[in-house]
Amino acid sequence: MIALAGYRVAAYVRSHRVYQALLLAFALLAILHGSRAPAGEEGSVLADGAVLLVPVLAWAARSLLDTEPDRQREMSAVLVGGRGKEVAAGLLAAFAVCAAFAALGMGWALLLGITRWPSGGVLGAAALLYAVSALTGTALGALTSRAVLPSPAVSIMTLVLGYLAMLLLSAMAPEWLTVPLISWMRAASSGELAVRLPELGAISLVWCAVGLAAYARLRHRRA
Repeated sequence: MIALAGYRVAAYVRSHRVYQALLLAFALLAILHGSRAPAGEEGSVLADGAVLLVPVLAWAARSLLDTEPDRQREMSAVLVGGRGKEVAAGLLAAFAVCAAFAALGMGWALLLGITRWPSGGVLGAAALLYAVSALTGTALGALTSRAVLPSPAVSIMTLVLGYLAMLLLSAMAPEWLTVPLISWMRAASSGELAVRLPELGAISLVWCAVGLAAYARLRHRRA
């Protein structure tokens, strides 16, 4: 399974699809961190980046999962010993790519987005937030991949609308109703990110698990 995940990451890079997400990430980060935030805003800057990167991460996950042709994916399932391992390998590869892009985003924010290095608590909370952001992007990208939504137009629209729905619901509805993206930003701006991270992280992880489980179930049904 690990070998298949590595193969899919390598295929994603060789296909040059990686540059689509990379250019989107560079454009977003250049705009977001066009000027350094004043001292004391470190947590807010890092949280904003983690939230705004989610659609780029979802695009990267979707592109990676769509790189392998359908017939090749069927052969991969046979070679690794079942549909479950093939699905897990794809998700592992997608998360690895999303984690790399999330690390790029956090590194850019730390080097070019702030004027003062954050405290250890804020830095640790932000690192966990970017990891959850990568997992959120993986789940959203998987649910909009070709194996679930064959139409490219429907897939892209669903990805964008899914992200917007998460933003709207997290802004207007109870936090537990979706991945609480806006609550991440609010907690960071009020200086409560480290305190509220266990609660917000747990809600986020539950919804990511639901999304990944839904993807796995849909893949098994369409096998």
